[in-house]
Amino acid sequence: MPEYITLTIDGARIRVIEGTSVLDAALDHGICIPHLCHMRGVPDIGVCRLCLVEVVENGRSKITTSCTLGAKEGMVIRAHTEKILKLRRNVAELLVAEAPNSRAIQDIAVRCGVTEVRYPFHHANCVLCGRCVRVCSEVWQSKVLGFVGRGKDRHVALPFNERPEYCKRCWSCIDVCPMTITPCDGPMKEGEEYLCGKCASQLTMIENSPDSCVWCRLGEGFQCSRWRP
Repeated sequence: MPEYITLTIDGARIRVIEGTSVLDAALDHGICIPHLCHMRGVPDIGVCRLCLVEVVENGRSKITTSCTLGAKEGMVIRAHTEKILKLRRNVAELLVAEAPNSRAIQDIAVRCGVTEVRYPFHHANCVLCGRCVRVCSEVWQSKVLGFVGRGKDRHVALPFNERPEYCKRCWSCIDVCPMTITPCDGPMKEGEEYLCGKCASQLTMIENSPDSCVWCRLGEGFQCSRWRP
């Protein structure tokens, strides 16, 4: 029998199976914590840093990713303090500056409240979220894709840059990639990137409760756990 525990997220008492990630616990109870690298049922690695939360213990708080944090009895989580919202906006701003040609990332920027981009735009086709690598290795057990290099040279690659025979050609790596859906106006030309912001109207549904999940379309591009077609 699974053991249930009770924790508190933004003042709401939530009962979940012990060990459930704090992110999944929040999403399952209608509390919106923006995320990108998280995929339901696949081990989390916390690389996108969007799902940061504060864990309060003995009067002190520490900041960590909610996708890699297992729920424990009596845990107190603050997911929408001004400190967290500011950190989350900065992460989203960096992401959209790096890869503005992704509708998923443009939507995340809107959901996190980004209204301007202070960083230089780039034209990256990958943000190293690891979704493709993890679905390949964890779901399909193929281990065809992997991370190569360090620092600014880090990238996703095939073995020796060639698709091996043991690749299952499932193309799940493409399905889960947040870069596969271009912005509504089409691809942006290099040097002409911008913050789209056209989906900001989605946020009018949460004006009175900004921490609530309302099943908006801002998670469609990366298959948010709460989004349904």
